[in-house]
Amino acid sequence: MQSVDEIAREIVRREGGYVNDPDDPGGATKYGVTIHTMRRLGLDLTQDGRVDAHDVKALSEGEAVEIFKTHYFTKPRIGDLPAQLQASVFDMYVNAGGNAVKILQRLVAKFGHTVSVDGQLGPKSIAAVKASFGIAPNHLVDAYGIARRNYYYALADRRAASRKYARTRSGAKGGWIKRAEEFISEKYHLSLAEHKKRCAKWG
Repeated sequence: MQSVDEIAREIVRREGGYVNDPDDPGGATKYGVTIHTMRRLGLDLTQDGRVDAHDVKALSEGEAVEIFKTHYFTKPRIGDLPAQLQASVFDMYVNAGGNAVKILQRLVAKFGHTVSVDGQLGPKSIAAVKASFGIAPNHLVDAYGIARRNYYYALADRRAASRKYARTRSGAKGGWIKRAEEFISEKYHLSLAEHKKRCAKWG
């Protein structure tokens, strides 16, 4: 089983270097750490009295790893989840914040557990996840990955500017979809034809 440090370093590698895509609500980003996160944490790396794109560019890979471990794994209590779920939920939390937990809470609700869909991993949510996992561990891991994929498709449905992250110009799976499917058993991956059918209404 991967350590949290290994998972965090994998996320950093997957996210890549500095980008500032005008279609990305996250704004200037490096290694998956957005300028909004750096402002929230007060990371004025250039020590010029403000946190801006220059600070994002100055962020090191090691600093990004530590941010993720502290603020996206430890604080939201992802380490209290079953080990097999941690990498996928951690990766999604980096990408979508509390929505990563809401997806999980909605899933365990389908297993018959009463939980608040509030994006917070409190004792009740953690207990419900563990109980659901105990019943069908592989199913829950795959179901979470599939729910992630559906979340990305739905986001692209609502926001045309985000569709390039779900579908490439050639019509193949975009980064969002490939990212979700890294955590899903291959038998549940969509074929190219299925992916194109799902995106057909986008034009």
